Amino acid sequence: MTIDERLERLTERHEALAQSVELLVAENRQTAAENRLRDKRLGEIMEGVGGLLHVAEIHEHRITGLEGGR
Repeated sequence: MTIDERLERLTERHEALAQSVELLVAENRQTAAENRLRDKRLGEIMEGVGGLLHVAEIHEHRITGLEGGR
């Protein structure tokens, strides 16, 4: 194999690796965006659950008061 052929193979490998890296970067950006959206939604769900817990506690205290404090 001549030096020119080796250089050609190295150039092809370099180009393939560069494309692979570009794809990985794009996938990483997409994953990061999806994670941010998931985290936002999870935060909203947790806020909702907290609100429901608060309402349940209020109702529990009210029922306990209506039952004569038992």
